[in-house]
Amino acid sequence: MAPIERVADRLETPALDDRSYRVIRLPNKLEALLVHDPDTDKASASVNVNAGSFSDADDMPGMAHAVEHLLFMGTEKYPVENDYNQYLSANSGYSNAYTSSTETNYFFEVAASSSQDSDATTNGFVHSPLHGALDRFAQFFIAPLFLSSTLDRELKAVDSENKKNLQSDTWRLSQLRKSLSNPKHPYHHFSTGNLQTLKDEPLKRGVKIRDEFIQFHRKQYSANRMKLVVLGREHLDELEAWVAQLFAEVVNKDLPPNRWDDIQPYSKKELLTQVFAKPVMDTRLLDIYFPYQDEEEMYETQPSRYISHLIGHEGPGSVLSYIKAKGWANGLSAGAAPVCSGSAFFTISVKLTEDGLKQYQEVVKVVFQYISLIKEIAPQQWIFDEVKGMTEVDFKFRQKSPATSFTSRLSSVMQKPLPRNWLLSGTNVLRRFDSQAINKALSYLRPDNYRLTLVSQTFPGDWDQKERWYGTEYRVEPVPPDFQNAVREAAATTSRNRIQELHLPHKNEFIPTNLVVEKKEVAEPAKAPRLIRNDEAVRTWWKKDDRFWVPKGNVYVTLRNPLAKATPGTAVKSNLYCELVKDVLEEYSYDAEIAGLEYELSSYSMGIDIDVGGYSDKMAVLLEKVLVSMRDLEVRPDRFEIIKERVLRGLRNWDYQQPYRQVGDFTRWLGSEKGWINEQYLAEVKPLTAEDIQTFYPQLLHQVHIEFLAHGNINREDARRMTDLVESTLKPRVLPKSQWQIRRNLLLPPGSDFTYRRILGDPANVNQCIEYYLYVGSLADHALRAKLLLLGQMMEETGFDQLRTKEQLGYIVFTGAKFSATIMGYRVIIQSERPAQYLEERVNAFLALFASKLGSMGQDEFENHKKSLINKRLEKVKNLDQESERFWTHISGEYFSFVQNEVDVANLRPLSKQDMIDFFNRYIHPTSPSRAKLSVHMIAQSSAKTAAGNISTEEQKKKLIDLLSKYLTSVGVNADGEQLTKRLESVDVAGGDQKAIVAAISSYLEEYVQLPHEKSKAVVEQGQQLLGTVLPSLGIEIKVEESDLPPAPKVKETTFIEDAFDYKSRLAVSQGPRPVRDLSEFEDTESKL
Repeated sequence: MAPIERVADRLETPALDDRSYRVIRLPNKLEALLVHDPDTDKASASVNVNAGSFSDADDMPGMAHAVEHLLFMGTEKYPVENDYNQYLSANSGYSNAYTSSTETNYFFEVAASSSQDSDATTNGFVHSPLHGALDRFAQFFIAPLFLSSTLDRELKAVDSENKKNLQSDTWRLSQLRKSLSNPKHPYHHFSTGNLQTLKDEPLKRGVKIRDEFIQFHRKQYSANRMKLVVLGREHLDELEAWVAQLFAEVVNKDLPPNRWDDIQPYSKKELLTQVFAKPVMDTRLLDIYFPYQDEEEMYETQPSRYISHLIGHEGPGSVLSYIKAKGWANGLSAGAAPVCSGSAFFTISVKLTEDGLKQYQEVVKVVFQYISLIKEIAPQQWIFDEVKGMTEVDFKFRQKSPATSFTSRLSSVMQKPLPRNWLLSGTNVLRRFDSQAINKALSYLRPDNYRLTLVSQTFPGDWDQKERWYGTEYRVEPVPPDFQNAVREAAATTSRNRIQELHLPHKNEFIPTNLVVEKKEVAEPAKAPRLIRNDEAVRTWWKKDDRFWVPKGNVYVTLRNPLAKATPGTAVKSNLYCELVKDVLEEYSYDAEIAGLEYELSSYSMGIDIDVGGYSDKMAVLLEKVLVSMRDLEVRPDRFEIIKERVLRGLRNWDYQQPYRQVGDFTRWLGSEKGWINEQYLAEVKPLTAEDIQTFYPQLLHQVHIEFLAHGNINREDARRMTDLVESTLKPRVLPKSQWQIRRNLLLPPGSDFTYRRILGDPANVNQCIEYYLYVGSLADHALRAKLLLLGQMMEETGFDQLRTKEQLGYIVFTGAKFSATIMGYRVIIQSERPAQYLEERVNAFLALFASKLGSMGQDEFENHKKSLINKRLEKVKNLDQESERFWTHISGEYFSFVQNEVDVANLRPLSKQDMIDFFNRYIHPTSPSRAKLSVHMIAQSSAKTAAGNISTEEQKKKLIDLLSKYLTSVGVNADGEQLTKRLESVDVAGGDQKAIVAAISSYLEEYVQLPHEKSKAVVEQGQQLLGTVLPSLGIEIKVEESDLPPAPKVKETTFIEDAFDYKSRLAVSQGPRPVRDLSEFEDTESKL
């Protein structure tokens, strides 16, 4: 046997990286990056296969995606279909995968050690969860089963995933670009697939679909096309031994890399055309697509980075600065993106205003004038060096990311032709200025080498075609000759006749120069920030970073003022005020953003939030500018109208989100003492004027309480100075504590059962959605919280397996704990084409099923769930931002429970199985007399029937017989339409009685055609799969055989909420949040660092 090849073991790493790395190549040519991290609490692995949707057969789109789903459904070594996910769930882990155009990426994470006291473990774990996970994972690529019993379910999951995206403009516009591309290039493919492409059409052609998926795996999955990344605590030698042992049997077929060099996504036919597309949401976009070079081999110079930096700039002299001043645009982005090996696009995307839509040709001409400016001025080394310098700083101080993010990203990076010692830095770092390469790259941005796409709900209004897969209305036509000539003239301008406001950016004063970190070793990192100022006007929290040692920081400020969301009207004004301030700051803050320093300004229930984060060197400079802009805002009527219209569109578009993204807003609203929903905001926007905001916002700043957190490379005095800066700039009066808003939730009474029904605003969305919420108790009840968390852990994998995998209710299934401001509960969210009431019954059935599972659960399984949850709760923060966010969550939540994870673990350890049974029977079981429940039903206006065109019962039966005849003919069986009609006469086809339809077909085959029983059985089994999608396509809902499903228990009758105000007025309210410790215990008057 050939030896393992050591490819690289000295990788270029960030300055503070304490991991060790090794790249190896197995004898079967599978390449692996091994990562030893002695401190990680999560182990992870990812395999990236160089085969994606571009490898699909032309007549079976979605194959790669379907294979991705099917690999999770059992292997020869581990044949139980959910064994892999059960193992991961029991060891604090999870898995996922995605399919892109040229690769399929699989990944998982799991506890790094089987011990709960992870710090006490050493190398060479005898029972490391990583080894067991890797063993199961490797079998995906060695011997997957493609079980017939799971095939239909997983194809329905693919179909459900596709249906979830049918009303998503991101997916619709992406597919439109593909469908209107060169049909000879695989970019043209429909990548997701659905039941039509993966089952119905192939079955009609007599294709054995399971065999096709097996063949795809055999033909496209080869060890030499796979890149593996493994991250664990184990030493590199041990990881190497595991990988060699577990992945040795992956077959190497010596397949060539997937490349498409001989053909481009856009042929001459697609160039110099303009596409007008109608979106679902009220959006206005102008996209300019330039076919571009493949930069895979240009990792040192990356010329597109120089070009995108200039075209995408937002400062003075930029395209955006000019077209924004004209009132034509709100945003612009630019950059190159690979399509596949051999081709790419350079795209310029502009967010248009209403005036910009009318003037889109002028916008295009401005873009080409700026391109002419870049071409006219030789590539500037100082501009490149500025960008290069920031890439080097960012890489030098890069912190750790979550385990799966790291492994999944790196396994994809390994497919690139990078030197293996540059895998970590890769294309993140610019290395060499090459003016010739930049000039060559610019040569692709020509007036004869582009396509335009204009997206608008109103313009031009005469779309004459529909895209095949998503139904997007569009029109495509050549760019008019006069417009082509105008673009050519714009591209040929010089400094003499070019728009004078356009020029290259100035030097960036925000580039950090002081990157020194004052490091002082500590025995143990502090678990909470200190309170260095606490008076009636201000609370200042501060923690000098003692864990990550990067020259970065985060500052969070809340200007507490109950006016911010006192009514829907003040909430809308507060939001508009924040948007107007950000609009004023856009040019100024862009330099800070590209220098790694960003800010955010937003309003919420407690007041106005200001967040500033990034390199700490010039943090105070940006904070001061934000504060001054807030204080001195002059609301310009022209900009106000543009921002108002943008906010108005955002509120209108809310109704066109996925139902599962809407449902939570109604649950929160029904559970909040004070709170508003989208329609209430929408009613307040139209009458507002610029003067309204000008007179309103001083009231927000006039009287506040300041809550301030400084965390990171920020010393105590700097934290104090920035606090003083807020006070001295805004000069607010003190807001007395008696005027602070108290967060409260409404309490569902024991034994209550409420249902709120809401019709979806999008008439074309066929999905229903429910959020099924069970109130448990107060957030302050730590013992109850621990039980709720453990229940979520125990039910997560079971819920997914039952509700999504087995019952196929829908692609979107969430289960787990739900935490509000002061209360907590258990919730289930399902998005499905099934009626909401049916989903409700299936949740009841699932809960009853879990009750019996919990009763019969073995002690070892129960303890494993506890162990898994404890490992999750004790997981370390990975970077400074995570720790900052954790601190701020506890501060803004007003419980100040900085060690909540440790409190949870202390309450989890003593829990017994009987404790959980008692908890479940009281708060969760559907027949519990004391449980308190609220369901929100999002009900579709449309349905499968309306989507099918509301065809009559007779037409449904006729079309079914036609389809059955075609199918029987395709499998070599005589199809007699008259006999089939006779056999189906007494069958309730419109009622979806699939069992009776199958029986009628069986009798036709055996009695009339006189097929042998075994052959008849095979034809019927294959035809039954076809019925699963043919019936819904005819607007027929398949009757579910209740005997095949866990029974739903009889539950008490629900009370429907007809008047939300009346409902809320009858409920008691919770106590407000109270600190878990007296705040004086956090006070610190002397610096420790």
